[in-house]
Amino acid sequence: MDAESFVTSLDTDTPPKDISVYLLALWYDAKEDWDQSHTTIQDVDTKNAAWIHAYLHRKEGDTFNADYWYRRAGKKRPDVTIKEEWNNLVTAMMD
Repeated sequence: MDAESFVTSLDTDTPPKDISVYLLALWYDAKEDWDQSHTTIQDVDTKNAAWIHAYLHRKEGDTFNADYWYRRAGKKRPDVTIKEEWNNLVTAMMD
């Protein structure tokens, strides 16, 4: 699946089959289901999961918690919009 197909899948009611846990969390986030997105990613112990977790808390407005997760991901809070960060995450999780 490429990024364009992933974005197109947002027009459906169910996530694509066989996508990574990272993309699944981002899919739920894009469908405005923050809770399901957070539940999907919160117990995954990788730098990519920490990055998504950071993004979710940044989106929520919890900067302190977001910065903790960005540090766990080895990243700094980006100076881009939430939408741009979501796009960056999708692209990164495709690799």
